[in-house]
Amino acid sequence: MKKSACKLLLCLLTIVSSVAQAGDEKLMRRMSELTSAFLGTLSAAQKADAQLTYADSARSDWHFTPRERKGLPLKKMSPAQRKAAMAMLQLVLSDEGYRKANAIIDLENVLRVVESRPPNDTYRDPENFSFLVFGEPGTGPWGWRVEGHHLSLHFSLIDGEMTYTPSFMGSNPGKVLADVPQKGKVVLQEEQELAFKLLHTLKPDQLGIAVIKDKAPYEMVTANARKASLDKMEGITMADLSADQKQAFTSLIMAYLRRYHVTLKNQQWQSLEKAGLDQIHFAWMGDREPLIGEGHGHYYRIHGPTFLIEFDNTQNGGNHIHSVVRDLTNDFGEDLLRLHYQKSH
Repeated sequence: MKKSACKLLLCLLTIVSSVAQAGDEKLMRRMSELTSAFLGTLSAAQKADAQLTYADSARSDWHFTPRERKGLPLKKMSPAQRKAAMAMLQLVLSDEGYRKANAIIDLENVLRVVESRPPNDTYRDPENFSFLVFGEPGTGPWGWRVEGHHLSLHFSLIDGEMTYTPSFMGSNPGKVLADVPQKGKVVLQEEQELAFKLLHTLKPDQLGIAVIKDKAPYEMVTANARKASLDKMEGITMADLSADQKQAFTSLIMAYLRRYHVTLKNQQWQSLEKAGLDQIHFAWMGDREPLIGEGHGHYYRIHGPTFLIEFDNTQNGGNHIHSVVRDLTNDFGEDLLRLHYQKSH
């Protein structure tokens, strides 16, 4: 390559890097502004519930079941405070991701009807989603989360970088069958349909590698573990797929990454490329068609050197979805935090 072409390429790469860095800085600055604005709307008593130190152990105590949890729930916020809290969520998610989060919250209303619960029921409660800030926005390591039934999203901001895992979205029902206004709704439709599309492109010899068990597990293998860990990577690798199959696999991965702000999506994809796309595995268990009924269910996972996605739809006869995105080295910003403390010393 001629020197002039090399200089041009280097210049273009520098520009792209500068634009990406500016995007990261803008996102984090706006995140700090919105979080500070939310905290500024709270009374002293509310703030005591809504803010802890970054080092507090509650930061890694997460779950996706209905339960009492630390933080300030929507039910204890004024309309203005709710608007400020949801603005934080809207910023870090894409339009698609924000719609999914709101749809998951709304499914609590469906469960109240399906389970014949009263309107004031607190177990299936669309207002029982709590916001919790860790540390001081814009100062040192800090972060926040929103968590409730089937929604657990965690964000950490450390030394100019932002992480978003663990990131859980679930859906019960997977498809709304009851005679309610939400009837027919499938919140996590792409995550399911694109997986079956990829599965159905596989040839018999490929299926023999990708399908690791005929029966799906009742729950995600890593569940709500503090640190996600699997003994080994199983299934078929990206390297063993045809060009069309690789595109189908990429589309499935993007169904998860597109939930987030474009900066976070691009950041994660670049990380996957750096670790090696050809090493990412696709593994399947259970039904090979999206069937609903007693005894049915399916599960898949996407497992790379640094990254794990699990999708499980086995409970309630294959109509109750759990899905999670984990960073095997940097959940809760732990890798960034370790580097931060190394620099500090």
